[in-house]
Amino acid sequence: MVRPFRWDSERKVLQLLDQRRLPSEETWIECAEADQAGDAIREMAVRGAPAIGIVAAYAVVLGFARDAGNAPASRFEDLAAALLNTRPTAVNLGAAIARMRTRLESLVTDSAAERVRGLEAEADRIAAEDLEANRRLGTLGMGLLTGEGPARVLTHCNAGSLATSGYGTALGIVRALVESGREVEVFAPETRPYLQGARLTAWELMADGIPVTLVTDGMVGSLLAARDMDAVVVGADRIAANGDSANKIGTYQAAVLAKEHGVPFLVAAPFSSVDLETPTGAEIPIEERRPEEIVEIAGTRIAPEGVPVWNPAFDVTPARYITAIVTERGIAHPPFAASLARLGGTSGIT
Repeated sequence: MVRPFRWDSERKVLQLLDQRRLPSEETWIECAEADQAGDAIREMAVRGAPAIGIVAAYAVVLGFARDAGNAPASRFEDLAAALLNTRPTAVNLGAAIARMRTRLESLVTDSAAERVRGLEAEADRIAAEDLEANRRLGTLGMGLLTGEGPARVLTHCNAGSLATSGYGTALGIVRALVESGREVEVFAPETRPYLQGARLTAWELMADGIPVTLVTDGMVGSLLAARDMDAVVVGADRIAANGDSANKIGTYQAAVLAKEHGVPFLVAAPFSSVDLETPTGAEIPIEERRPEEIVEIAGTRIAPEGVPVWNPAFDVTPARYITAIVTERGIAHPPFAASLARLGGTSGIT
């Protein structure tokens, strides 16, 4: 199980697996400054909503470990503003920043070293809690795939250990099934425009010895029609209070096709991805990225010069297409406004 980051407590350095270079090259980036970690988030060297939140938390630690020039409160707000602008769709980033703010405010000390230690301990907790949440939601989610024989699962983008502190959300359910002794076959669309299914999901599953078949995004309908699929399982960068879920572009069409073919559509995410302050998916900010990510592949242009490009990184799947939302706190079923609110008010399992 690959983890996408390593924190060096002694040197106060964050190391990030550069996911832009996978699968051909395993390269680690060293971030000694907060803005280096922010750039890694913006440029998608690290990606996945939970991982982005964790890296942002450690970026705050880097900011305090390297800069003693400003008052703590103003220093924090400068760091927070820069980090929150890196990628706007994932709610985990804001949630991690909010936790770091609360931790800073609780530290009654004039010692810069003690302040850094307190913030570092909070970032460590955020990372550890995410790993535990992934394992817990994986165990819960596998109970929704009750058929006999090998489980056939379609996913989208990468919601595995590379997108989290380890183990994964959608792929956490897959891993839990494998650990339970059930055979699993995963189908992974390439996931345009950044090919995270082809480059990351396929690489991650093959590294773990989990059978995976790569398909193009345009094959999803034919795949669901031709194969006896047990479920479509995806992650989420933000889940609105009514259950509308934002995930990598192409998820919405997979949900519509799953409903047409009678295949359960499951969203798997830590509860930190649930934004009860956002009423519906219409209010979720959708990041738009550079045209080069569509008109080029590995630096080689594949489209005519000057062609207009629309490149949203995410789409929103309406709640009516979602069978269940799996979190570490429990499984939410429709109507999601009620079930997510209940999970938001308790740490117990429903």
